[in-house]
Amino acid sequence: MWVRVATFEGADPDKANAVLSERMASGEMTMPEGMTGALVLDDRDARKRKFLAFFDSKGTLTAAEPGFEQMGDTIPEEIRGRRTTVHHYEVAIYDGDIDNAKAARVSVLEGSADAIDGSLDKSRSDTLPAVRAIDGNVAAIGLVDRDNGRFSMITLWDSAGAMQASEQEADQLRERTAGFGGQNITHVARYEVATAQSLAGART
Repeated sequence: MWVRVATFEGADPDKANAVLSERMASGEMTMPEGMTGALVLDDRDARKRKFLAFFDSKGTLTAAEPGFEQMGDTIPEEIRGRRTTVHHYEVAIYDGDIDNAKAARVSVLEGSADAIDGSLDKSRSDTLPAVRAIDGNVAAIGLVDRDNGRFSMITLWDSAGAMQASEQEADQLRERTAGFGGQNITHVARYEVATAQSLAGART
């Protein structure tokens, strides 16, 4: 499984959500072939939005890229925001049910590309069960960029309060996870979940 992560700045979340809902309901906007789910994360204070589109393979993701470009042209920039980055990641961990997610914490770890697999094994056996056992956690998703030695863990929560209450334990787990592969913690951000569409049958 693969995911396309597009980041936008200056978005109007409420108007963007309304446009997407209207176009999906009318059939004007449809999912590309191979797309299995979506996750939209908003940082309202920073006016930053991340749109994660999940695909069943790298090939279907690549084939869908022109359609995303065209889709962006049909939504005014003052609504969707200015797209700043697009990245493709392998989905190495997917555990839980994202349908009830209301808040998300995204942690980015970077290090040697050679250490990725060992770090993932430890994350699956050690960090993941600990995260999933925290009160209010509904899912965890791990994204890998093997070329750059980057690992992103997205933990999803049933409320912003539950996410906030987990901060201390999350800090400890993040440090432990980074230690598995000699990685550096380069970024931690928190978001409101605007859209969460589960991936049917997906478990990695």
